[in-house]
Amino acid sequence: DVQLQASGGGVVQAGGSLRLSCVGSGFTFADYGIGWFRQAPGKEREVVSSISVSDARTYYTESVKGRFTISSDSAKNTVYLQMNNLKPEDTAKYYCARTEAAWARLQAGVTAAYYDYWGQGTQVTVSS
Repeated sequence: DVQLQASGGGVVQAGGSLRLSCVGSGFTFADYGIGWFRQAPGKEREVVSSISVSDARTYYTESVKGRFTISSDSAKNTVYLQMNNLKPEDTAKYYCARTEAAWARLQAGVTAAYYDYWGQGTQVTVSS
């Protein structure tokens, strides 16, 4: 079975850092792209970042550019999202999800409809 397990969330003060991890199983990790989404209460789920695992093509939404870094480790079937200089508006539940590599290679904000498997989410809370 395809599974994605997200972890690493927590409570931090503004300006702090967290590293989220997404571990995949049940599929050939390098053949796909992985995206990170977030959803705050009362808001729609939005794509934060994505990576094509095989060639490391990345995408970042404008609000996180320069603060977040996505990376992958195929040997560990893991994608990371390093989040620095966190802001209160980054507070949300963060989800990782799988997409076809072709979509991730577009380096565009491909919507959730193009992702087929999702992790359970991890909460990130940034206090001011």
